Amino acid sequence: MKKLAYTFLLLLQTLFVMAGDDPDYNVTGIPAELLKNADVVKRLESVKVKMEGLREVIVVHRYALTVMNEKGMRYTDVYEDYGQLRDVRSIKGALFDASGKQLRKLKSSEIKDLSGTDNSSLMTDTRYKHHNFYHRVYPYTVEYEIETKERQTFFLPSWMPQPAVGFAVQQSTFEVLVPENYQLRWHAFGYNDKPAEKAGKGEKVYTWEVKGLPALQSEYFSKEWHNRTTAVYLGPGEFQVDAYKGQMATWQDLGAFVYSLNKGRDVLPDNIKKVVHELTDQLKEPKEKIAALYSYLQKNTRYISIQLGIGGWQTFDAAYVAAKGYGDCKALSNYMCALLKEAGIRSHYTLVRAGEGETEMIEDFPISQFNHIIVSVPLEKDTVWLECTSQTLSPGYLSGFTSGRPVLLIDENGGKLVRTPKYGMEQNLRSSKLRAVLAENGDAVLEVKSHTTGQMQDDQHQMIHSLSREKQLEELRDNISLPSYDVKTFEYREFPGTLPAIDENLSINVSAYASVTGKRMFLVPNILSRSSVRIPEDTGRTSEIFMPFSTRTVDSVEIVVPDGYSPESTFQPVSVSNKFGRYTCSAIIKGNVVTYIRKKEVFDGNFPASDIKELRDFYEQIYKADRSRLVLVKK
Repeated sequence: MKKLAYTFLLLLQTLFVMAGDDPDYNVTGIPAELLKNADVVKRLESVKVKMEGLREVIVVHRYALTVMNEKGMRYTDVYEDYGQLRDVRSIKGALFDASGKQLRKLKSSEIKDLSGTDNSSLMTDTRYKHHNFYHRVYPYTVEYEIETKERQTFFLPSWMPQPAVGFAVQQSTFEVLVPENYQLRWHAFGYNDKPAEKAGKGEKVYTWEVKGLPALQSEYFSKEWHNRTTAVYLGPGEFQVDAYKGQMATWQDLGAFVYSLNKGRDVLPDNIKKVVHELTDQLKEPKEKIAALYSYLQKNTRYISIQLGIGGWQTFDAAYVAAKGYGDCKALSNYMCALLKEAGIRSHYTLVRAGEGETEMIEDFPISQFNHIIVSVPLEKDTVWLECTSQTLSPGYLSGFTSGRPVLLIDENGGKLVRTPKYGMEQNLRSSKLRAVLAENGDAVLEVKSHTTGQMQDDQHQMIHSLSREKQLEELRDNISLPSYDVKTFEYREFPGTLPAIDENLSINVSAYASVTGKRMFLVPNILSRSSVRIPEDTGRTSEIFMPFSTRTVDSVEIVVPDGYSPESTFQPVSVSNKFGRYTCSAIIKGNVVTYIRKKEVFDGNFPASDIKELRDFYEQIYKADRSRLVLVKK
């Protein structure tokens, strides 16, 4: 087998040399339609994946990128990780100028070897090979050939020739070779044909190819990138990681593997068992016991990333966390499950793809799409969800980091896809009351009281618990859109719970908020909640419109103007309503007091790309209405 693998690699290298003889990277060879909106053009790409067995996959990746401008330079970084389950066998490269003339080749001494440890990681066995030519004369071309070896088949390579906006592709090929009896699975996006298939001696070969992909542009409220371009994801049937084998044809299979990987790692030391009973034996309700144990976890452990062992997938056992007082998401979640088990409460170690707005995954294609672990505690009438890496969240509240998305529930029977709670418009609220007193010169003193709940308070919660008082003030100043102002005082009050809330009180002095010219004062009554969203005219949208969650905001503004002013020009109430939301605003002047009321609701959901004009009109009307002004004249 080793001789066959070596022969295969020599054949691949020979083919690459033949294909790469005198490569023509002159930029004049790029079709005009691929230059439009392109920061970088992929001139050619060949990704060849060879599965030798359940514990060996060889990948040879050759590609050439022509960088058109500074924005395109970020794609020329090479970062290849390696560790217990992956080797980087070789990295070759060359740099070419605009005419296609080779300027120089990559020297092995120029490749940096970096630790994978970062600010959130205590330890990891991952390292990185890194290189960049750091060329600045545009356009130019880089060519790389990278060979890697995977010692596992749990994760198989994917193919996405066009990884981002501003990225055009002349040609890209994805070739996968597997043993003839191996059941390879794949899921394609933006690829209407089946792959080309052929049988070799003892193997099957699958080939995908694309040519002439023009650069895509950024689109507001777009779906995940693979829905906009060409992508192929591979899924193993049978796989092996280290000494562990498994199946991945179904979510149940994947869950069974994760369960077996962590089985027996939930045994608590006797001293912690005693603590569990001291905390819970006198409590009657399961939710009280859950809250007591979750509070204990938060007070006695902290999150530290530890990526060691089997791809960072096998948890450290409960005794380790009990002794050390720290762990990553796997270890802390496993520890929480162990605490609950000792108290007689059943819970589930749960895989989730975490991240703000990351609420979608490929549900009909079982592969690992997860990056985080949480805990699910099923009760008779509902389920309590626990984020075990947080020392500040309340039990039962997940935040926008993991809410409203599919997750894989793990138990002794395997895995099952369920969904975490989704916070809707009734939970994601913000209301504010602002009182402004204007001086004759247009200066203003503002007193602002706001109340936020659900996902609307997530950023504030994070800021309160992660930043110093001075940094909080900096954050406030960055987020207030006023030309010249000074935050005099600010304070927060939190209301923890399954639907947490925060009160914010601000005192702000604003210079020349109102414009005064002669006898006239020009005033925009919407002081702090103006929308900044302006969607460009439709130039051929490709993505469905994706609104991740619903929100409601209500702003009440009272502005006291100097005596002697009366309205010369006002604006009519505005009302906008369509499938994307509702918006109203109005201003009333009585005596020297302006009362402004603004209400805005945004609906979540998926909408066809053809609705982009309606979405643009919705936000354009809000943008203009938020800047409606009053003209007051002094008698």
